[in-house]
Amino acid sequence: MIDSVAGDARTGSYEEFVAARSATLFRTAYLLTGSRADAEDLLQVALVKVYAAWRRVSRATSPEAYARRTLVNAFVSSRRPARFTRERLVHSPPDAAVHDPDPDDRLALWPLVSALPPRQRAVVVLRYYEGLSEREIAEELRIAPGTVKSTCSAALRSLRETMGEQA
Repeated sequence: MIDSVAGDARTGSYEEFVAARSATLFRTAYLLTGSRADAEDLLQVALVKVYAAWRRVSRATSPEAYARRTLVNAFVSSRRPARFTRERLVHSPPDAAVHDPDPDDRLALWPLVSALPPRQRAVVVLRYYEGLSEREIAEELRIAPGTVKSTCSAALRSLRETMGEQA
């Protein structure tokens, strides 16, 4: 168990926060990445960052919003071209992949959402899967509300065009 990370009385400890909110944060991570393994990795990265800043996070108006913003920022940052990465690409994976059938995989729209650029995908996930307002999304991503609107519009236009091509 992690010692000396207790927040103030209104939010509780880091462990309590993770126990209460990790499923919701995992869902968001899964919707962003489209892969269970990548979602687990993304959530782990975000929770490590939240842990490192727990004193500040626990005093925030909404620790969950802080954690979600950290998650989305980590996702968008991970999709940027890296100048240097410690990961090495290999020709074939070391182990055989295990495919867990998921009902969400059957949704016709999800592969199209997964193909969107990272910021567009983040806006679509936060708006239509998480139900956040444009103002809340702007705060989460630290962009202007107008940028949220134009990004969402571009994403929806792209989805409509792709769906039209498939019809």
